[in-house]
This record gives sequence, C-alpha cells and structure tokens, in this order.
Amino acid sequence: MNEGKYNIKAVSNLVGIQPGTLRAWERRYQILEPVRNDSGHRLYTEDDVKKLKWLSAKVNQGFTISQAVSLLDKHELETDQLTSEDKGENHQILLEELLQALMQFNEVKAHDLINKAFSLFTIDKVTVEILAVLLLRVGDMWEKGEITTAHEHFATSILRSRIGMIMHSFPHNGVLPKVVAVCGPNEWHELGLLIFTLFVRRRGYEVIYLGSSIKQGDLEVVLDTVDPKFLFLSCTLKENLFNTLELVERLREAYPGLEIGMGGAAVNSLDIELTGKYEQHIVGQSQKNWEEWLNKRL
Repeated sequence: MNEGKYNIKAVSNLVGIQPGTLRAWERRYQILEPVRNDSGHRLYTEDDVKKLKWLSAKVNQGFTISQAVSLLDKHELETDQLTSEDKGENHQILLEELLQALMQFNEVKAHDLINKAFSLFTIDKVTVEILAVLLLRVGDMWEKGEITTAHEHFATSILRSRIGMIMHSFPHNGVLPKVVAVCGPNEWHELGLLIFTLFVRRRGYEVIYLGSSIKQGDLEVVLDTVDPKFLFLSCTLKENLFNTLELVERLREAYPGLEIGMGGAAVNSLDIELTGKYEQHIVGQSQKNWEEWLNKRL
C-alpha cells in the first residue's frame, strides 16, 4: 500500500523544491493530493515524490511548470525511468512513429507522440534532433517525389507550429541585445533560420523573427525601428547568394554598429576566396559554431 510517510520538509529536501513552491503547485495544478495526519500536516507518498522529482527535472531542463504538468501522466513517468541506452533507441523509434503519423495525416497521434517526446527528452533534443530532423526529412522526401505536396504541407504545418509554440514560450533576458532574423533576398526556405532562431531564443535573446524574404527596403525600416545588435540572414539556394552578399555589403556600410551573421546551405558552400572575405559574418553549421560566433561579439 502506497501510504503517506513524508512531511513537506522531507519532500522538499528529497526533490529540491521549496515548501512554498510545493504548496503553490498543489493549489494551482492539482497535481498532488497529500493525505493529512492527525495534526492536519501534509504527508506525501512514494508516488508523490516520484511525480515531484519528474516535474523538477523537467523544469530544470527548461520547461515551465505548466508545460511539465501538461506532459505528466503515469505512462510518461514510467518511460522516463528508461536507461540512456533505452532512450537512445526510443528517440529513433519515436522519430519514425511520428513520421508515419504525419504521412497518414493523423494529427491527434502526431501531437501525442510529440508530447511523449517532450516527456522523455529535453527541449533542445526534441526540437533539434526530432522535430527539426523530421522537417528536413519531409522536405527531402518531397523534393525526391516520394510524398505529395499535401503530405509536405500537413507535416510541415504541424512541426513548425510546435517549434513556434516552444520558441515563443522562452523568456527574454533583458540584459541581452535584440536580434532580427530574416531570409536573404528572394529566399523562401526558412527552415535553417527557424532552427537557428530557436537556438538564439533558447538562450534568452529577444528575436524579431521575420521569416521568408521581405520586400527591399522593408528590412531597413525594421532595423531603424528595433535598433538590434544582431541581424541574421539565411540563404539556402545558390541563385540567391549574390543578392544576399550584396545586402550584407550594403547593410554593414549603412549600419556600422550592426553585427551581421549569415548561414544556410548556400553560405556554407562558399568558395575559399568568398569564405575568407565574409568570414566575420559566417555563423557556421553547428550549435557550437553559433555559440562561439555570438560569444565573440557580446
């Protein structure tokens, strides 16, 4: 029998959550119903402690408490006890199951699987190693003619919406400078920019995300209004690279204090001469590269 045996002070020490926070969580989210002893004091069970440890771990991974509570159920608590090796295998299984749900236009199952992924892994792992990877795979499948445009639109819509929801839930750090993110001229492929923006938002930057290419002259209006420290441009197609580089030249002359970064498949394939010329603007291809680029300019 799972009986109440821990008082609130003991639970606080076990899970690393202050008593006041525990009471607030109980009151706001009804996640626990501790029994009371003869003196009216709370007594928590082993299951209560297990739930609180799970919630605390999710909050430490970057979730808000409300997000963590929404993911909390018995099944997820059980799967969270898997070993690292099991989780690695589950990561691949989840990815494939989610892809199949998307290809079957099964929206309910797709969201359930995404919720399951968030219950098992950190925000960064799910967004970068599952959702973003699937976006790339779906795009590749469409380009190869393996799926229809309907499949591509359906899957992309769900994946982008979940990434967007997560991205906008991150709090801003008022000490960090503002960032503007947009695709280069005539560039409509915003996946790389979306993933990079997620990385920047995760670190507390306030990002004005403009997405696909905007009309010439409009970017300057945004820069004049926002006065950001950073501008990030994304260019995927080689035919748009010349105009993107030309835009970088024009903006660094007009805004000498603006730190301009650029990335994307076309930028990453620059020849040696152009790579050397624009080295200070190339943010790189990995999160480590992005971190280093930002840290050098803060």
